[in-house]
Amino acid sequence: MKFPRRRFLQLAAAAVAVPTVSRIARAQTYPSRPVRLIVGFPAGGAGDMGARLVGQWLSERLGQPFVIENRPGAGTNIATELVVRAPPDGYALIWATTGNAINATLYEKLSFNFLRDIVPVAGIIRLANVLEVNPSVPVKTVPEFIAYAKANPSRLNMASAGNGSGSHVCGELFKIMTGVDMLHVPYRGDAPALTDLLGERVQVMFATLPGSIEHIRGGKLRPLAVTAATRSEALPDVPTVGEFVPGYEASSWQGVGAPNNTPTEIIEKLNKEINAGLANPKIRAQLANLGGTPLAMSPSDFCINVAENTEKWGKVIRTANIKPE
Repeated sequence: MKFPRRRFLQLAAAAVAVPTVSRIARAQTYPSRPVRLIVGFPAGGAGDMGARLVGQWLSERLGQPFVIENRPGAGTNIATELVVRAPPDGYALIWATTGNAINATLYEKLSFNFLRDIVPVAGIIRLANVLEVNPSVPVKTVPEFIAYAKANPSRLNMASAGNGSGSHVCGELFKIMTGVDMLHVPYRGDAPALTDLLGERVQVMFATLPGSIEHIRGGKLRPLAVTAATRSEALPDVPTVGEFVPGYEASSWQGVGAPNNTPTEIIEKLNKEINAGLANPKIRAQLANLGGTPLAMSPSDFCINVAENTEKWGKVIRTANIKPE
């Protein structure tokens, strides 16, 4: 990808231009006051829990509070715009997610460009969704599901957390790659969608794993496959969609970003401390409880990840003609 590599080279050039003594001094003194970690979701959700885990780790390592500030709304765009407009000094950070990559195409008139205005700092977690059905659907495998869907076009209702949500684009990618026809039913969040899936008002969902895992373990929902490239530690006996649909991969990710022009030495310091946390057995176990795996990356690699996801989901959104609610 040309953009992220250019972005990294620009950051590197900026770092060279700063006198070494000044850079070292600035890195040593950061942070000297509380840092805001802005989360575009309500408190208590999977994204919020991951942010609080990382915030506590950074607070302990760096000696200043990393305060979680929840600013939900507009598909995380409110939180993102807040950080884009913040001073580039490392004291306002964004909890970046796949939603940011999706929104770049989903919303036609954003006041910011995420790839241009936010510098990726570090990846945190990669999460799989799970293709699951209500047990009333007479299928137990992905091939059976595809055959059943093709034999019953438009009769399967596919729930999602809303137009352009991760669960929606995962399903649309599946439809594009398999040729199945399902009716999309958007909800305002995972919880009401799962309620109707459990109640048989809809039949299928590409749901987030943390929200579904207990329903799956209790036999109330039937998992057919996970959407990531590899099987999930939380559901080791459940195959991946890609085992039956070659090339299919639809994992989501979460990480940390900062305003453009944030000093490189601050970005590097945060990246180092976050990656140290991701190597910690306790942190890794807590991430596993959320249904994910650590996403330890350099800032440049995380930048490439964001750009590639933006391109990938942009194609799906345009092909499926997805519009925001």
